[in-house]
Amino acid sequence: MDEKLTVTPDDLAAASADFRADRANVVAKNAVTASGIRAAARVPEAVGANAMTFDVEVRQGERCDQQHSGRCWMFASLNTMRHRIIRRYNLKTFELSQTYPLFWDKLEKCNWFLANILDTLDEPLDGRLVSYLLSDPICDGGQWDMFRSLVKKYGVVPKEAMPETACSRNTREMDKYLTRYLRGCARRLRESAEAGVSADDLLDMQREMMGDVHHFLVTCLGEPPARFEVRLRDKDDKLVLSGSFTPQEFFAEAVGMDVDDYVSLISAPTADKPFGHVYTVSRLGNVVEDGGVRYLNLPIERLKEAAVAQLQDGLPVWFGCDVDQSYLRAEGIMDTAALDVDGLFGFPVEGCLNRAERLDYGESLMTHAMVLEGVNLTADGHPTLWKVENSWGKDHGRDGFDTLSDAWFDEYVYQVVVDRRYLTDDERAAYDTEEVRVLAPWDPMGSLARVR
Repeated sequence: MDEKLTVTPDDLAAASADFRADRANVVAKNAVTASGIRAAARVPEAVGANAMTFDVEVRQGERCDQQHSGRCWMFASLNTMRHRIIRRYNLKTFELSQTYPLFWDKLEKCNWFLANILDTLDEPLDGRLVSYLLSDPICDGGQWDMFRSLVKKYGVVPKEAMPETACSRNTREMDKYLTRYLRGCARRLRESAEAGVSADDLLDMQREMMGDVHHFLVTCLGEPPARFEVRLRDKDDKLVLSGSFTPQEFFAEAVGMDVDDYVSLISAPTADKPFGHVYTVSRLGNVVEDGGVRYLNLPIERLKEAAVAQLQDGLPVWFGCDVDQSYLRAEGIMDTAALDVDGLFGFPVEGCLNRAERLDYGESLMTHAMVLEGVNLTADGHPTLWKVENSWGKDHGRDGFDTLSDAWFDEYVYQVVVDRRYLTDDERAAYDTEEVRVLAPWDPMGSLARVR
């Protein structure tokens, strides 16, 4: 390496002298070393602008808690569905089981993984694709399209029908041992193929492996109910729904939502993803027979307009974002003005990359899914502040809710899921007929919402 790139003693002496020469640097050092970067960069005036009052607001039941699991996308999806149940039956609160879809997602992801291993037998083990497949085959994270696939196949159940277990509340051990087993399965399949085992015999091996996976998941999460009893009473203690249901019957009766009407809109302003086109991500999905994900890429303003329209019709909005950016987690505030990191250090740190550059250079991607449940609007209908239901329990933020400034939406919201009726005719036509462009498995738009 070129010696001109070496950090010399003279360089260090000059940097040290420059730092000490500015009083602001010394004050910043004292504050950060005592309190941390975010606490020192917190802007109280901006925090004060994040009041919990909204022009448009969807009322929800009690806050849910994903605990030590990466099931945020499931909680967000179920929260949009339970809202319909609460409203339809005039309930005080209601919660759908999050353990139930967790069971089926793990099962289907294992099958998806083994199918991908069988499909890549000719790929080198140390190549980027197989290494990627092996890196995290059944993580807790997911996308709306993946949840839709689960609901269409397996339905939903009330929380009482399949309650939380030690392994659903904290998925770390379960994921660790199941991942180890799957990597062992991958080795057996690849070595068997190299030894000349027939394709039919490899499929028989895969079916046997899936039997073991089912055994593993039942041990950790319990067996999903095939049928269950329901008794729902409204706010006035009147019995409003009773009977015996399968999970699919309960979804049709209680939720009554056509999940195929809901589409994923993303906003990725990078050169490789022109707006107005439809994208999928190679090798990303869970239910093999239902395919993978499908996104329509639009400017961020269109995501906002569609989200506002759905909220105004009384329906919450699933969305995905990079939650840890410019975030005061304890206070539940996502606002680019609430943290002045660049002012603290005296040079661009957060401001050194724009939205597209953050995606291109690995600085940002979707990490967390939540639910938009309110918005403030200017006189001309432009959003200024959004109300967010998180899935970290009622003790987080303000009674389990966060706020999200519109400037933060511009920078760090990457996806919303809305009813297709909120799209323009041209957008619906593109979503339905546009030739799908395939992104690499490691593209940032293939990230899975999974923050614990």
